[in-house]
Amino acid sequence: MNTATVLAAVFVVCGLAGVIVPVLPGLLLVAVGVLLWAYAESSAGGWTVFGLAVAVLVLGTVVKYILPGRRLREGGVPWITMAAGALLGVFGFFLIPVIGLPIGFVLGIYLAEFLRLGNHASAWPSTVQAVKAVGLSMLIELAAGLLATAVWIAGIIFL
Repeated sequence: MNTATVLAAVFVVCGLAGVIVPVLPGLLLVAVGVLLWAYAESSAGGWTVFGLAVAVLVLGTVVKYILPGRRLREGGVPWITMAAGALLGVFGFFLIPVIGLPIGFVLGIYLAEFLRLGNHASAWPSTVQAVKAVGLSMLIELAAGLLATAVWIAGIIFL
């Protein structure tokens, strides 16, 4: 295995980890890893693998926003609630490294919904709906990253 392939693998693995722990730009790192490999491979097959991997990543990114967004609209969760969750998630990340991100996110959503709806009984179902949507978004992103990784591994094996 050459140096470029090992470096590409490091990028891909860090990208997949970045999907699970949203600190790193996950799918972008996967794309950069495959790009490094394709550049080093310097063949039509390598660039085809890169193109297929990027197509999977772009499709995954589009789907990651469309499906959960539709679920949130159907559940009546406004964008401002998600913004509050994101803001408190970032704050939480710096307050309690790594685990503060999901804690702050859920707390931000709950507080925004509590302020908007006025009581716990109404705020909690909206919070659960928003957390499920974010979970679905992460699963879609992870699936896209894993599928692009599989395309890349197939390229390594068959080229």
